[in-house]
Amino acid sequence: MTSPLTPRPAGKLIRVGVWTAHLALPVLVLWLLLAQPHLDVVWEHRPSHFWLVLSVAAINVALSFQVLRAARLREDARLLVVGYAFMLAAGFLLLHALATPGVIVGQPNSGFEIATPVGLALASVFFALASVEFPAETSRRLVNRDSVVRWSLVTLMALWGAVSLAELPPLARALPEQAVGPIRWMAVVAIGAYALACVRFFLVHRRKPSVMLIALITAAALLAEAMATIVWARNWHLSWWLWHLLMAAAFGFVAYSAYSQYKREGAASGIFDGIVTRETAADIRQEYGGALETLTDTLQRSSQAGMTDQDLDLIITGLGARFSLSEGQTEVLARAARSLATERDQARRLGALALIPTETWVERNEDDLLAGVAAIVSSRFSPDVMRIGVNTVEGTVFPDRLRTGPWPADGDRYTRDISVGGQVAGVIEFARPHAAFRPQDHTIMDTLVAEIGIAVENVRLYGQLDTLFRTYLSPDVADSLRADPSQAELGGSIAELTAMFADLRGFTTFSETSDPEAVMSLLNSYFAVAVPLILEHGGTIVQFVGDALLAVFDAPTPRRGHQLRAARAALAMQQAIAEIAGEGDGAPTFRIGINTGPALVGNIGAAEFRSFNVVGDAVNIASRLETFADPGTVLIGESTYRAIADEVVVTPMGPLDLKGKGDPVVAYRLDAITGI
Repeated sequence: MTSPLTPRPAGKLIRVGVWTAHLALPVLVLWLLLAQPHLDVVWEHRPSHFWLVLSVAAINVALSFQVLRAARLREDARLLVVGYAFMLAAGFLLLHALATPGVIVGQPNSGFEIATPVGLALASVFFALASVEFPAETSRRLVNRDSVVRWSLVTLMALWGAVSLAELPPLARALPEQAVGPIRWMAVVAIGAYALACVRFFLVHRRKPSVMLIALITAAALLAEAMATIVWARNWHLSWWLWHLLMAAAFGFVAYSAYSQYKREGAASGIFDGIVTRETAADIRQEYGGALETLTDTLQRSSQAGMTDQDLDLIITGLGARFSLSEGQTEVLARAARSLATERDQARRLGALALIPTETWVERNEDDLLAGVAAIVSSRFSPDVMRIGVNTVEGTVFPDRLRTGPWPADGDRYTRDISVGGQVAGVIEFARPHAAFRPQDHTIMDTLVAEIGIAVENVRLYGQLDTLFRTYLSPDVADSLRADPSQAELGGSIAELTAMFADLRGFTTFSETSDPEAVMSLLNSYFAVAVPLILEHGGTIVQFVGDALLAVFDAPTPRRGHQLRAARAALAMQQAIAEIAGEGDGAPTFRIGINTGPALVGNIGAAEFRSFNVVGDAVNIASRLETFADPGTVLIGESTYRAIADEVVVTPMGPLDLKGKGDPVVAYRLDAITGI
């Protein structure tokens, strides 16, 4: 069932039917006059004939001038050929007007008598050519030869008139009876050409509806009927006057349609744009698109520069002249550009909402976040000015780095609090110089303030989580996971590193004689000293096991000189722990083992729980060396010593039989580092 809102084809069919009936009416009248000779009365009024034909010719001359002008402007071959058709029809019709007996010549001759059918026949050829789609390059070549073609046609018509006026053969005498047959065949060919033009123009109209195309189709149909009427009508009878009226109607209808387009467009430049070829139409759309884009950009820049309405009117008028637009077209284009500029401005401001979350990440502090927000707003909200106030114990402060420009003295104002977790963390103020905010501006700014509040809250949460995260992971491990979350997957890779094992000698005895709170306090005090020293020298804490710890150097982040950094960290730890141990009688002290070699670095565990770890013989040797070390000393393996031999003072410990090793392992006691 058809919806009431669905366009019905009935109205269109009625219009087509009425149009067809109007075109068929002259044919019916001609048939009636020829079939009923008594109705085809004689009316010979020479002045009426002269002025009627002269007026129609004058209208056609004006039409041809305007069409040819538009053809040169658009560089369109179709308009050019249509202009030639109108020019030929007008010129030969003017010659026919001169054939009116008693005006210039005393008696009519064949030159003037057949001028109209010859003109209509030539025009039909150009009408048929005009229905062809000319490529852009062909159009440009034809337009470049316009002067040659036009003057050739003018010369042809002038020669025809001169020969007719001079009564030179073969146009001197009246039209002989035997010439009627060839003229009728010429009429048949012309009618066929007009019919072809009508069909092809109608196909163009279906693809691109146009008032001027309909006018052109109507004119071609009426001229075809006029051609038929000329051949079969009788001089000075009503049937003879009929073809004059048909030509007047044809050119008058085109002229009226052009005038209607002129009234609507406000200028003559775009009257015939509906007739142009497909490629020319695409160029026109691109031209208007360029005008719209240029005007839109101008309006956006002008809003940022604070131009007045008078300045904008001058700019719009200049652009209209630059793109050959009429006053009406310029006004429509200006409205469209203002609307588009407003939409783009809103889209540009809405884009800031999407950028605010990108300013939040782990380790980002609030000041840097708000400075990033100010930079985004500065690029997206111009010419508006924004400043952010931060709440302090002294009150609300507006730092210079949190404002997008000098604060204007006048204009509209907008102020909103920044709410974070239900608390007011600051304030945001907007100002628009010399203008007022619109309701849609308030909506965007409300949303922006809400986004900023969420971003501040996220930064605070990220900071809390990062602090908590880093207390359970070594900073290097935490940084690696944050930079590349895929490193949290189970498995690992082989890396050359230096491992350090340290545990407290005498801790077992101490724990047996002390309460748990004292034991925990002791461990925390020792590790509070040891851990910062390891981190300071670029080490990574792998794990704590009771009173022992495992650290590695050069993993997961590779660094140069990991053997020497491990040695420096170990001696610094022993010195710091010795100071703590010296404060209490029988306090435990660290013994440390260090070794260098390849090890598997990665994550061990299961999908539900995993931990960062290192596995390998080099790590095992470091663990065994620690058990051979005396309290307060550091033992290093052969591989570590070879890497730093020129920078350390050691005491050889000889080959040591380590648990789990088939061959003895050479070890050294690290006594000092040169330069320390």
